[in-house]
Amino acid sequence: MSRRKSNDGAGLGKPIAFRLSDADRAAYLEKVARSGLTQSEFFRQAVLTNRTQVIARPVASADRKRLLYIFNKTSNNLNQIAHRANSEHVRGQLSETTYEELLTHLHLISRYLRCSLEKVD
Repeated sequence: MSRRKSNDGAGLGKPIAFRLSDADRAAYLEKVARSGLTQSEFFRQAVLTNRTQVIARPVASADRKRLLYIFNKTSNNLNQIAHRANSEHVRGQLSETTYEELLTHLHLISRYLRCSLEKVD
């Protein structure tokens, strides 16, 4: 079976694959079916000829990237605090002092995040 040649005489290149949620896949396949084209032809005609509207995501500033990094690190700290509180509670060893120490850590994290948020675009 021969491959279809593109307009410039070259054959088709490497395939491109990507994943879709079930809902997005169903919507895509429905549009393809209504068009009467194959999936590849539909993609070439609808996407490559710019019959679709592309809305670009805004580029994150350096401050926003730094804030995301901080939030990711903070989530790790929150998990450690929760794990310690839960494990000591299960063992019956969660003392008032430990509870207050963990609460102090949570307040510090909260204040730090609030302060950081005010400085981001």
